Amino acid sequence: MHKFKIIFIIFSLIFFYSCSKETEDIKLIKETDQKIEMISAYEKGMDLFEIGDYFAASKKFLEAEILFPQSQWAPKSVLMASYSYYMQSYYSLAIENIKRYFKTYPNDKNKAYAHYLLAIVYYETIEGEKKDLAPLLLSKKEFNFVIKNFPNTDYAYDAKFKIDLINDVLAAKEVYIGRHYIKKKKWIPALNRFKNVLKEYETTIHVEEAIHRLVEIYYKLGMEKESLKYASLLGYNYNSSEWYKETYKIFNRKYEISVPENKKEKSKILGKIKSLF
Repeated sequence: MHKFKIIFIIFSLIFFYSCSKETEDIKLIKETDQKIEMISAYEKGMDLFEIGDYFAASKKFLEAEILFPQSQWAPKSVLMASYSYYMQSYYSLAIENIKRYFKTYPNDKNKAYAHYLLAIVYYETIEGEKKDLAPLLLSKKEFNFVIKNFPNTDYAYDAKFKIDLINDVLAAKEVYIGRHYIKKKKWIPALNRFKNVLKEYETTIHVEEAIHRLVEIYYKLGMEKESLKYASLLGYNYNSSEWYKETYKIFNRKYEISVPENKKEKSKILGKIKSLF
């Protein structure tokens, strides 16, 4: 009887080991099949992307993610789907998928690219200074995130360039609104808009007009001393510009706007502007 029990135990161990091994083998085969299907879907997505069928490509990339979500290819698939949507100008879908990527794969190594792509998608929705600039601010935020957290990447280098372009649009928006206030004779809001250009967007091409408008408004308000101060600033930095010529016409002949001669090097405009506030 004792021998029978021992034999039974040994037989049971062998049986369960065999079942366990068989289960593991089945699981391994299943995972292998899933991986093969996922790679196939991903490759089909790349083929479709290469020929410009971006919407079909996005479907294949998302299919690849679903087939093997625990794979390292899953987050890549989401990003490629997002990029495909972007190429198709389906910006809302691209944004939705990138945000899902951040939630689903928070530790993925391609986060720098994901933030850069999100910034680019927001950037592409900009339609000019007369339109809603909320996406522009979101784009700037993402670009700044890339610069701060991934400073040694190509994405950071391009982000700095894109921020310069964004600042130019934001400055244009300030000038556009400022002109509107001038038409409505709302002088204080207009002054604030043009001063903001000088404070926040000093490297943009809109600084010249902003300074001229300050000269113009202060002169209309009878504040000639303030007007002359900004006129001198414009002459010092942009004495050959058309806006300087317009500024000169505002004043009576008795005013002479002096421009320093033999300047060794133009000081940065920021240094000159800070003393005005």
